[in-house]
Amino acid sequence: MPRVPSDDEGVASVRVSLARSGGTRRPCVRIPEDDALDGRVESGTCESLAMTPGDVIRVVIDREERYAPVTADGSGRLLRGAFDNRRLAREAGGGENRLVAWLDANGREPGDSVVLDVIVPGELYGLRIPGERAVYDATRGPRSSLADIARDLDG
Repeated sequence: MPRVPSDDEGVASVRVSLARSGGTRRPCVRIPEDDALDGRVESGTCESLAMTPGDVIRVVIDREERYAPVTADGSGRLLRGAFDNRRLAREAGGGENRLVAWLDANGREPGDSVVLDVIVPGELYGLRIPGERAVYDATRGPRSSLADIARDLDG
């Protein structure tokens, strides 16, 4: 499996902000709309983040791959959590929220920013603290037909 550093020319790095959404006190990651990416892309090229509300994406946090549901509020797309498997991500609230734990451990709060690395658009992303370097295992998920079958079996 190929390993890709965050500073590789094939990885687009987008500065994203942390927000508080709804009545929760927990921070979440605000994903900029694709037409607002200008000025946020720190390296690489990125015309689209290739994610829509309802998707469950794979996100690497501290070298661990997690699953994050893409949601939306009146201001745009959000990642409110990252979970150990796709089922927990779809249930949105089952299991430990690894995103919130990572943000807490790094002292990040709403108003701060993190970097979203686009490793495999629409499938695999990485989150890191600005100025830090990360190395990712650039694996592709199963073809959508296999993912659909697994989702149906999983409930």
